[in-house]
Amino acid sequence: MTALDADSSSGTLPPAPASGPSASGNGSTASLVRLDGPWTHRDVAANGARFHIAELGEGPLVLLLHGFPQFWWTWRHQMTALADAGYRAVAMDLRGVGGSDRTPRGYDPANLALDITGVVRSLGEPDAALVGHDLGGYLAWTAAAMRPKLVRRLVVSSMPHPRRWRAAMLSDFAQTRAGSYVWGFQRPWVPERQLVADDAALTGRLIREWSGPRQPEDKDVDTYRRVIQIPSTAHCSIEPYRWMVRSMARPDGLQFNRRMKAPVRVPTLHLHGALDPVMRTRSAAGSGEYVDAPYRWRLFDGLGHFPHEEDPAAFSTELVSWLQDPEQDR
Repeated sequence: MTALDADSSSGTLPPAPASGPSASGNGSTASLVRLDGPWTHRDVAANGARFHIAELGEGPLVLLLHGFPQFWWTWRHQMTALADAGYRAVAMDLRGVGGSDRTPRGYDPANLALDITGVVRSLGEPDAALVGHDLGGYLAWTAAAMRPKLVRRLVVSSMPHPRRWRAAMLSDFAQTRAGSYVWGFQRPWVPERQLVADDAALTGRLIREWSGPRQPEDKDVDTYRRVIQIPSTAHCSIEPYRWMVRSMARPDGLQFNRRMKAPVRVPTLHLHGALDPVMRTRSAAGSGEYVDAPYRWRLFDGLGHFPHEEDPAAFSTELVSWLQDPEQDR
């Protein structure tokens, strides 16, 4: 049982936070999201919305896509490693998160994938290597299938191919139980309030519970707790998961599932933590059947759901060495 289930099982609604980031917004939001570092921050327009990005380095574009419940800053270690290796590292905030626009709709994976490929074009690049974790990985898989000409290489962490994720959630009881937070997100409004209640204590607990033995530092967890309290962020973060479940029997969901039969035709690196408690190794493994190109599977022993933060050196080494390997493009 996840912390989200534990909080909801009593039937009582946790109180909304007494304080948090101001809805008056741009100034206070920017101070929370545009964290200092060797990178630069700016906004780009794509797919009818505005997206915040952090960028560092020069060279071929590597676009980094965060997962739940995080924002661009989760890639801080990989950005410096990629820049040092001769790449243009760009980490974007997904729609509705961090410093990007919080639109009233547009949280289905097809549209979110168009956000990603739109950012590639707005950056003036012909293509990009996409690196996605968790939800960002789901969208990276989607973008590679939908817009293959804009994806040079694909790297996915802690997320199976969308068709495999769907099958596991529907037919594998162990994965259904491990991903119970997704089912909990289907309730209206309650999950959002739980995520931000008590200074976003639940958000912090989820990050700790989903990590392996190498636990995150308090200051890092506090950063995620502060950012998810930006007004509407919790709601927008949950909306993609609501679409994934509620659309399963709807025409749009069935059409998306059929569309994802198209094989990924770019070299793909699939990374996973062996101790991931919410995305089982058995669920992620085998996604290579949807890749009609060189495919490499790498399992990190002793790591949980956030391998890029739990052991950033090992993750970055694997990532950079694979990106630099010319054999994958032959």
